[in-house]
Amino acid sequence: MQQMTLKEIGRLLDATIQGDESTLINSVATLEDAKEGQLSFLANSKYRAKLEETKASAVLLSENDAKAFTGNALVVADPYVGFAKVAQLLDTTPPAAIGIHPSAHIDATAMLGDNVAVGPNVVIGANVIISDNVQIGAGCVIGESSIIGKNTRLWANVTIYHDVHIGTDCIFHSASVIGSDGFGYANERGNWIKIPQTGGVRIGNRVEVGACTSIDRGALSHTEIHDGVIIDNQVQIAHNVIIGQNSAIAGSTVLAGSCVIGKYCIIGGNTAIAGHLSIADGVHVSGGTNVTSMIREKGVYSSATSAMENKLWRRNTVRFRQLDDLFTRVKQLEKAQKAE
Repeated sequence: MQQMTLKEIGRLLDATIQGDESTLINSVATLEDAKEGQLSFLANSKYRAKLEETKASAVLLSENDAKAFTGNALVVADPYVGFAKVAQLLDTTPPAAIGIHPSAHIDATAMLGDNVAVGPNVVIGANVIISDNVQIGAGCVIGESSIIGKNTRLWANVTIYHDVHIGTDCIFHSASVIGSDGFGYANERGNWIKIPQTGGVRIGNRVEVGACTSIDRGALSHTEIHDGVIIDNQVQIAHNVIIGQNSAIAGSTVLAGSCVIGKYCIIGGNTAIAGHLSIADGVHVSGGTNVTSMIREKGVYSSATSAMENKLWRRNTVRFRQLDDLFTRVKQLEKAQKAE
């Protein structure tokens, strides 16, 4: 078990230490669940009363909250960010793979860097380039002419199709599929004619892709995921989508073909964004929202209705259908009133 003193952690976080700097920390936990040897945090002052009950050996606090606390503390500008950084320092997640497993099939033309780990039953295709310190979990498939940057980690059963370029320090969770065909067809008198998807996928640095998420390859040009993007589980990203740097997309969201998401956007879960739309930088879309038109200005956008008692919902649905007729009648009344 890895241990660090408060002094060591404080130096790494550039934190002010309150209390015994020799206190040993081996893991992180919530205020309610923390035990001796664990570090907790208080990110919201309304939970300040829980400080008196916590059994944590130390707590990450803001300067204001630290004034009312007599125990060991690390005083930082943002306790939640501090918690995330300490959690990384004390992370106990095992590697995705260790060494090169004898059951892996690696094409003779593939190029592997230093300290690459390849798990059981992995298939690496022709002309693949895998950089230093990459971990490839059991059952992964990496298609022809793909490139994977340094320190990137693929968990078990990730599929990377051909001509997919991935940057450094990325994480791909199990069963994610990168570079599958986009949904491109022409209709000839009721028959669907497949359009070959000849573009690729280009993924930047520090990107994380959740389990069972699919990112389609481009039809002609590439699908692009820029640096620092985080994508949750079970997200569908269609062909030729572009996602700007440091945007976040929550689970079960669907991005239709050729939509462009700006930088620093947050897209809530179960959102659907129609094809060929552009979303401005810094937009926050609430969960369950259907986006059917361009969003040109930074702000928060929502469209979902809240859950309600079924009988009320059914009445409101009927009234919603009557809105256009009601609007027309009101306009006629206004027109008639002006004429008088």
